[in-house]
Order: sequence, then C-alpha cells, then structure tokens
Amino acid sequence: MQKQLILKILVSIFIIGIIISTFNIMIWFIDSKNTKKVITLVNDAVKIKDVKEDINKITYELVNLPDDKNDSYYKYINSDFLNIDFTELKKINSDVVSYIEVPGTSVKYPVVKTTDNKYYLRHSFDKSYNKAGWIFMDYRNDAYDYQNNTIIYGHKRNDGTMFTSLKNVLTEEWFKNEDNRIIKLANEKENTIWQIFSVYKIEQESYYLATKFKTDKLYKEFLEDMQKRSIFDFKASVNIQDKILTLSTCYDYKGNRIVIHAKLIKKGK
Repeated sequence: MQKQLILKILVSIFIIGIIISTFNIMIWFIDSKNTKKVITLVNDAVKIKDVKEDINKITYELVNLPDDKNDSYYKYINSDFLNIDFTELKKINSDVVSYIEVPGTSVKYPVVKTTDNKYYLRHSFDKSYNKAGWIFMDYRNDAYDYQNNTIIYGHKRNDGTMFTSLKNVLTEEWFKNEDNRIIKLANEKENTIWQIFSVYKIEQESYYLATKFKTDKLYKEFLEDMQKRSIFDFKASVNIQDKILTLSTCYDYKGNRIVIHAKLIKKGK
C-alpha cells in the first residue's frame, strides 16, 4: 500500500511537471509571436538610413581625440550616423529615448527608459505584458547627457530577437571584421558613434553596472578592469575623459552575462 501511494505521488508529480512545462512552452511561443508583431510595428514606424557626412548639413564633434594619430580611434571617426525620426515611435511609446544599432549582429531597436530596471524585463515596446521584454536603458542614466557609464539591457531569446545576437561578439569571425567594432546610438537631440574596446563573458555581478564614480581614481580603475576583461585586444585607448556605453545580456540560464563596452568618439546633429 505504501509503495503504491509513493508511486501515485511520483506519477502525479511527473504529470504536473509535464503540464507546467507545456504551459511555459506555450507562453514562450505566444510571447515570441507577439514580440515579432511589435517588431514589425516598430519597423513600420521608423525609417532607418545611414547619413553620409556632409559638412554643409551635419554639425559633428570628435570626442576626446587621442594624441597618437595611429590610434584605432581614427579608423572609426568617419563612420556614418543613423538618421532616425522618432515621431511615430513616440506615438507608440513615449518612453523611447534612443535607437541602437550594433554592426555584426541583428540588434536594431528603439531603446526605452522608465523609472526602474524591472518594467521592461516583462513588457514589450507597446507596453503589453511579455516575458521577452524590450531593449531598455538603465533608469539611473540620463539619455541625453551621458554619464561615465551608460547601460543598456536586453534579454537573450531563442527566437533570435532582442539582444540574442550579441553572442556574435564572442566569436573570432565577428572580431576579425573591423567594421563591426562600433555601436551607433541616436536620440532626438544628437547622433553618436561609440568605439568598442572590450567584450567578455562573466558571472552575474554589479561592478560593471556602476553608472558614475566618486573619484577619477575609481573611474580609472574601473576602465582598466573593463579593458583587461576583454577576450580580444581592440588596441583602443581609454581614459577618464571618455564616456562609455555598456551593453549587457544573458549568456546562459546559469546567470552568466555577455558584456560589451564602447567609448564615445563622435557626436553630431
């Protein structure tokens, strides 16, 4: 009798496990389907094109020029800005603050920002509940006046959306294409180009998520640490006059993270 009872309990647990797993799979597919609908909505709302440099039309500034003219910085200062009209995007979601593109990946998304770092973990761009979330900026950052470290987050999804393709930056193939080593970020006030200087995988932590520093010494140590972590040598200089951009996403279900750091090298209107 006792063995039969234990067997029934085990079978019941097994069945419940199957039901829960099936339910979670269904929810995942529904979220994925809805996310792709929102992405289509977003793509229809904004027309994206690179802007060729025209000194008569674009006012731009090179940021924190290195003294060494052989510095890799100078390879990327001619990179084209993104041209983004935020009008239609704002009609869908007033939380949108910028638009990001990461060459060598499929990351081309509007970036949102709210009063915490939780809401867009579970809400899509149209603010519908969705575990796929959306690409969002750390609530501590100023989207228009960059701090020491501006952070943008996104989920890793098996359907390839959000920040999933950032895993490309850990491959030799991605690194060998030098055209991949920048990030383009545009907002309503200005367009910016950021030069990547570090990519790596790391266990979950909060150190690289600091947005500002009490002293130049602490910021210098931080930048040196971030550069040392990189799995590739980008041969890029970085110092306390630099503003940096950090992208963070999950690497696996154990909590490990993929992290990208880039420094601001060019901005324009």
